[in-house]
Amino acid sequence: MKISFPKVIISSIRKVVGHGIHHLHEPLFCGNEIKYLKKTISTNSVSSIGDYVKEFEEKIKKITRSKFAIAVVNGTSALHISLKISGVKNNDEVLVPSLTFVGTANAIAYCGGIPHFVDSEINTMGIDTKKLEEYLNKIVIFKKNQAINKFTKKIIRAIVPVHIFGHPCKIDEIIRVAKKFNLVVIEDAAEALGSFYKRKHLGTFGLAGCLSFNGNKIVTTGGGGAVITNNKVFAKKIRHLSTTAKLDHKWEYIHDQIGYNFRMPNLNAALGFAQLENLNFFIKKKRILYKKYFNVFKNVRHVSLFKELKNAKSNYWLQTLILEKSNSRFKNKILNESFKSGLYLRPAWKLISNLKPFRSNPKMDLRGSEEIYKKIINLPSGQSILIRK
Repeated sequence: MKISFPKVIISSIRKVVGHGIHHLHEPLFCGNEIKYLKKTISTNSVSSIGDYVKEFEEKIKKITRSKFAIAVVNGTSALHISLKISGVKNNDEVLVPSLTFVGTANAIAYCGGIPHFVDSEINTMGIDTKKLEEYLNKIVIFKKNQAINKFTKKIIRAIVPVHIFGHPCKIDEIIRVAKKFNLVVIEDAAEALGSFYKRKHLGTFGLAGCLSFNGNKIVTTGGGGAVITNNKVFAKKIRHLSTTAKLDHKWEYIHDQIGYNFRMPNLNAALGFAQLENLNFFIKKKRILYKKYFNVFKNVRHVSLFKELKNAKSNYWLQTLILEKSNSRFKNKILNESFKSGLYLRPAWKLISNLKPFRSNPKMDLRGSEEIYKKIINLPSGQSILIRK
């Protein structure tokens, strides 16, 4: 009796993850999390002032080899405040891939900016730099050294490259294009803690990089994020604005501009600091998990497993299966069967340009992004899988 293709996929996944229910990604707590949390509670230092915030930021600096790190409440707020400090103003256009989490586009909108959607390529799942440069050559005119969209008459102020699922996009090429068109680069490295390109940590190529420590990330603080940068002035502005723009004084509450209460609480930082102590262990487990998936899928026809590119070292946050053909209906059959069996696989995000709030936004031809959406499925990827099995 012939086995259906969705069942072949499910059977292959089961060879890696074993029986039972498996979600896309679950955290692993195997270190000093409880110890550090108890310490914050016993000392009443659970809010935004505490030693663990400082230790967490120092550890992030060391891991990413960045000069400055500012811990905030989530990755979206990290992007929001970075874009604001970088100069994104009302009605400025900001280039952003349509294939990303909605928070990337939302952060632009919070600044009054206009997300301008650009295409992605399947070999990196990041921005298609060749296509982007050709597109900008056609739509940009320069006035006073500023890139102006000749069709909308608006300034194209910045670009937000996204490192999808922990894998680097062609960030060096994006930096080159950004310089050509005088664009600020704010990297969305939400999923990329511990990932490197040409031995340089993702998020350190542009003016700033933004990390996420949501519950589904490789390291979690429950909810949290960080801005990393090598620019001292920029870092000082981020820290000031993210702490309600409050000036130092022994007792007075003096705020010199409208700020944001984006500070990470010490309680979250304590959890995150314990997680960071095991980051190398987590990445090792992720890379072993990739090899196991690779071995079971290498002989399955019509699919392949996404592999880090040359000059990249990925944290393999998510393991991504690529279907040979672009067929959303076929992909959904696999997802439907997997959900029935207790394997909660996930597709990529729906293209942001197709969502109601952004349908009228400027965009280039997005056929590459559409192909990726139709072809990819993310597999259970938590670092706890190999321990639980």
